[in-house]
Amino acid sequence: MRPRRPWPPRAVRLLACPVCGAPLAAEPGDAGLRCPAGHAFDRARQGHVTLLPPGHAPPSGDSAAMVADRVAFLAAGHYAGVTRALGDAVVAGDDGPPGALLDLGGGTGQHLAGVLDRLPDAVGVVLDSSRYAARRAAGAHPRALAVVADAWARLPVRDAAVDRVLVVFAPRNGPEIARVLRPGGRLVVVTPAADHLAELVGPLGLLRVDPEKARRLAATLEPHLRPDVASGRRERLGLHRTAVTTLIGMGPHARHLAPGELAAAVARLPERTAVTVSVDVSTWTRAG
Repeated sequence: MRPRRPWPPRAVRLLACPVCGAPLAAEPGDAGLRCPAGHAFDRARQGHVTLLPPGHAPPSGDSAAMVADRVAFLAAGHYAGVTRALGDAVVAGDDGPPGALLDLGGGTGQHLAGVLDRLPDAVGVVLDSSRYAARRAAGAHPRALAVVADAWARLPVRDAAVDRVLVVFAPRNGPEIARVLRPGGRLVVVTPAADHLAELVGPLGLLRVDPEKARRLAATLEPHLRPDVASGRRERLGLHRTAVTTLIGMGPHARHLAPGELAAAVARLPERTAVTVSVDVSTWTRAG
């Protein structure tokens, strides 16, 4: 195994103890994290750290197979346009470049890494409930660290510590997002639009995008955050059957389709299928 990458000190300083809420500091050699009260959290050999109160288990996250599919699909560059749209929203505004980012439900850290590449002075934290995703995220970028935590509980992040929170196809905990954002800080949310993967929905029996998605998004964020700007990105990709299989396998559809059922449905597709990637990108500002 390769030597573990050192933790970026500025990213460590964003974190808070999940037991008492006090600031965390790295132990010698980045062996783990400890707060002034003595609550300690060991670093996993893959490089991530789990920040959960004693006895608290995170919701079930992506499985090892789902994470492997996500790594393969994103590494092929199929969602590079989504990452660019996310980065455009992150750097927009007249408050200067953000220096601290939290990728909430950030999976393997691929999107955060792409944003950090545009911000040479920024650091980031990827927070996800899946230990398999965190293992990958630990090596996603030299200025990011990976944390296993529960996105629906109190986040192990200090009050008013981050400039941007990123949420890409992931849960949104409005009160906690508002708490960890600095005054004037912003949340950037990427959600699937109505025609996202439209060409695959019928043939593969996929879940359809909820027509009440926008209303539900607002309900999870207001009144803690107020809507700022919104935009969309739409493109068509030519995906081989193998890429279609990894695309479906990495997302929520994977939990609703048996492997044999998916393989049979994909086999009935043309060798290469034109697939619409369509997302909405919205920015929210901390209220108050």
